[in-house]
Amino acid sequence: MTDATLENSPYAFVRKETLPQETAPLSVAGPLAWVRANLFSGPVNSILTLLCVYIVVTTVPEMVRFYFIDAVWSGTNRDACLADKIGRPVGACWAYIADRFQYFIYGSYPVPQRWRVNIVFAMFALGVVWLLWERAPLKKVGLFFFFVMLPIGAYVLLLGGPNAEGFLRWLIILTLVLMVVYLVLSFVPALARFWIGPAFLAVEEAQPPWKRFYRPKRLILLSLVVFGLIAILADTIGLPRVDTGLWGGMTVTFLIAAVGIVFSLPLGVILALGRRSRLPIIQLLSVIFIEFVRGVPLITVLFMANTMLPLFVPQEYSPDRLLRPLVGVALFAAAYMAEVIRGGLQAMPKGQYEGAMSLGLGYWQMMRLIILPQALRIVIPGIVNTFIGLFKDTTLVTIVGIFDFLRTIEATLVDPTWATPTTRATGYAFAAMFYFLCCWGMSRYSISVEKRMAAGQKR
Repeated sequence: MTDATLENSPYAFVRKETLPQETAPLSVAGPLAWVRANLFSGPVNSILTLLCVYIVVTTVPEMVRFYFIDAVWSGTNRDACLADKIGRPVGACWAYIADRFQYFIYGSYPVPQRWRVNIVFAMFALGVVWLLWERAPLKKVGLFFFFVMLPIGAYVLLLGGPNAEGFLRWLIILTLVLMVVYLVLSFVPALARFWIGPAFLAVEEAQPPWKRFYRPKRLILLSLVVFGLIAILADTIGLPRVDTGLWGGMTVTFLIAAVGIVFSLPLGVILALGRRSRLPIIQLLSVIFIEFVRGVPLITVLFMANTMLPLFVPQEYSPDRLLRPLVGVALFAAAYMAEVIRGGLQAMPKGQYEGAMSLGLGYWQMMRLIILPQALRIVIPGIVNTFIGLFKDTTLVTIVGIFDFLRTIEATLVDPTWATPTTRATGYAFAAMFYFLCCWGMSRYSISVEKRMAAGQKR
């Protein structure tokens, strides 16, 4: 039957226009469907949802009232946070946080010298952004800045004193020598090309050895600029020595976390490779170290680092009281990191090893170019989880007398200037927000890295 016959038939009807699309029923799509599928999908889920709603309804309004509505935001002493003094209910005493905020950042670091800590913070922020920003230029220069320039600059600026300044002068002299050597080596090909002519060109085309000196030029220039600026500050303003016993607050927390994170990853890789090594001695030593460190709590490691390290060196070369927990934290985190990375190495298919060996790659080339990049990508969540745990474990250094961020808050709680019923709750709430923001930032960045590196793995 043709279309014309259907149109002319009295018993058939063919619609010529398209009906508008109707929305899906609320029971299938929309907010109600989401609530039903995720919150009330079964008896147990419904009970848990109602229990969570009850907890939120009974606690959140009180927390909002205590920390925001009834909070005190300004004041100079405890009278501003006492209900009988101001004639109304008093919540969180944020005036106490504002008054002691400088102490929470710097600890007992001398006030006239705190500009040195600010410069280190600025260098640290620059290095972190340089490394973590995907589109940042000159990544290799950024790596050199973060892992070489920043530690040296932080050591000179934070510690100061004649020893640090003398160390800085030797670094500047070494940098200038490297610059002169580089310039001489750079002009050698030009002079040889001028004097020898075509014969040198044939040799240069066959083996151009001087091209490898192109990239170090940026590193030498960066070193000269950074060391030169620090030297100018040291000569004009002066860098008196500040003993590590005066360091504290966020400065120490970031320092311990940064040192632990930076050193734990490469040490963990070495330990993981050592545990999988076919050499019995290396494998045994790696297993003993990993299992011993993982078998004791961090507090024990800190006590051992604080009391045992000075016994292995002469008294005049005894490690600094802040260096000891830095070494302990780095070694403790490295043992846990080794097991995380070993899990990634075990997850690699055997064909990856066979393919790398079929290309004629040696052991270290195979690990550096083929195996480790894939293994590290697999265990990114475990690596970041170890970093987050390390950042929170920095609070344990108070056991050996180091004033980290949490210890500075506890020290101010006994200050009679701000002794109020709400001071303790306010201080710990501020500490919780600080640790949460830092750990949440690391977690969110790791998620973005996972998504970016797994883009080619989606099917």
